[in-house]
Amino acid sequence: MSGIVGIVNADRAPVDRELLARMTGYMTFRGPDVQRIWAEGSVGFGHTLLRTTDESANETQPLTVDRRVWIVADARVDGRRELIQSLQDRGEAVDFNTPDPNLILHAYLVWGIDCLDRLIGDFAFAIWDEPEQRLFCARDHFGVKPFFYANLGKELVLSNTLNCVRLHPSVSDKLNDLAIADFLLFGYNQEVDTSAFADIQRLPAAHRLIWTPESFKVERYWTLPTDGYIRYKRDEEYVEHFLELMRLAVGDRLRTNKVAVYMSGGLDSTSVTAIAKELLTKSYPTYDLRAYTTVFDRLLPDEERYYSGLVAEHLDIPIHYQVADDFEVYKGIEEIEGCTPEPTLIPLAHPPQEQKKLIASHSQIVLSGQGGDPAFYSQGAYFYVKHLLTTRQLPCLLKTLTKYAIDQGKFPQPGIRSRVKQWLKLPSNQPNYPSWIQPDFTVNLNLEDRWKQKYMEGQLEHPSRPEAYSSLRNSCWPDLFEQYDSGISGCLVEQRYPYFDIRLIHYLLAIPPIPWFLHKNILRTAMKEILPEAVRRRPKSPLCGDPLSLRVQQPVMKWIDNFQVNPQLYNYVNPKAIPQLCGMKTSSSEVWINLHPLSLNYWLDHSQSPKLEPDKEKSYALI
Repeated sequence: MSGIVGIVNADRAPVDRELLARMTGYMTFRGPDVQRIWAEGSVGFGHTLLRTTDESANETQPLTVDRRVWIVADARVDGRRELIQSLQDRGEAVDFNTPDPNLILHAYLVWGIDCLDRLIGDFAFAIWDEPEQRLFCARDHFGVKPFFYANLGKELVLSNTLNCVRLHPSVSDKLNDLAIADFLLFGYNQEVDTSAFADIQRLPAAHRLIWTPESFKVERYWTLPTDGYIRYKRDEEYVEHFLELMRLAVGDRLRTNKVAVYMSGGLDSTSVTAIAKELLTKSYPTYDLRAYTTVFDRLLPDEERYYSGLVAEHLDIPIHYQVADDFEVYKGIEEIEGCTPEPTLIPLAHPPQEQKKLIASHSQIVLSGQGGDPAFYSQGAYFYVKHLLTTRQLPCLLKTLTKYAIDQGKFPQPGIRSRVKQWLKLPSNQPNYPSWIQPDFTVNLNLEDRWKQKYMEGQLEHPSRPEAYSSLRNSCWPDLFEQYDSGISGCLVEQRYPYFDIRLIHYLLAIPPIPWFLHKNILRTAMKEILPEAVRRRPKSPLCGDPLSLRVQQPVMKWIDNFQVNPQLYNYVNPKAIPQLCGMKTSSSEVWINLHPLSLNYWLDHSQSPKLEPDKEKSYALI
């Protein structure tokens, strides 16, 4: 949540302290508590701090313990107890009140760049090692924390805030056409290592960056495993282990007594809320846990108010409902400082933005149930059965199917419908390539082939849970995390995702799919006597309609078909070819795709080069 920035001058020129201070100052919206910079010779770091955990009361950055190695980080370290014990065993002066960035720095001092083998949590950090003349940077395993950089030859600029990188005078505003094309086609950039600007790259999730005067490399340090294998004798052991990991995942994301939760009436978010309530009750004499739920009362049938209300009453916590029937598309996003550094679909989803402002008035931490669906994803028994047959584990297969039939009164759902469609080569649900993309733009970037490849089934990499594995590795997740990051939202709220806990994911990919992932069986079993039965047994219940599509059909939205075109849009889109949307009953996927040009136009209208504000530098401590 805090803001980080770094500058390294490869030509050994001294860092411009005034520029560094002003770039740091731009990120005050990320970290209003403390702003500090450090610069020595050709290297400098800046940091703006938001305190979100109990330990961060002692935090100061940029940080060093020997004035030889420095760190700047936006980080939450999980599994602190084990890491601290390992560091203490090696003589490092850390304890259980040591802030997270200090733990990362001590881990680096002990294990060097291999410290990433010991770190879990959400983090983006940069370490300058003066004796080694080395810059070492890393982004967490799932890409929850953003990390941007510009490698300009003589200068390397880095930050967790894209617009902060743009402030450097050597970084141009030239757009990356392929990223713009991806936004128009898919709603987000498919290339995990680029941004909407030609000079600015992303450090992908689970990657590290290593710079020295002689070399520069970006490399992967972790890959989601496919070889996990956990088998217990008793079903109770699977559930007990799962609950233990869920408590660790939620507990590591609390670490304060004032917390919000995005809580629908579904199983994923209500389970997170129930565990948070349990842990807060044990850890603090007083606490403030509040649930926030978006509901529709008129626009479409919606049962979230009822089911989330049952859970709030059961847990005895306050709940705030945001009624989204009359949400206004494309309103207010331009008012947020530091927003829309890239094209975004956020203006199409205004209610969450309003809700986040309300949450920020209560807490700097909000837990989310995002990740539950991919973590527990299963379309049936097909792949597990196939795996057991292929590996000739016939006794195991017979035992598994028989036990399931006895316990459930039926055999597991096979889930072969999609397989049959592929075997028969039946048409998929791939939408048509947008007719409004400019022909020259399409040809120059070979976009039609890119469109087709997006909808082709990829390689099945996990032997028994390939759907879950593929879903967890989808590039949409880092994009979603960034959409809720304060670098876009502008709100002083850090969103945390217990289901994207590396320990929990490793476990879920290692246990038998039958019976545990059919209908999220392991979560339903674990929540017995913890959640109300009506919620625990509730089947997966998506909304009965797409709110945006329904909203667009209303007469008040006529302006959408007659928006004023920004001249730059013609480089990519033929506006006259965009189908009429208002009042037309089309599929929700067509509505969303055909609104992408309007979203890009909106961004082109409101996106300007960020401006440095010299008056802000007065508030910074210079180390």
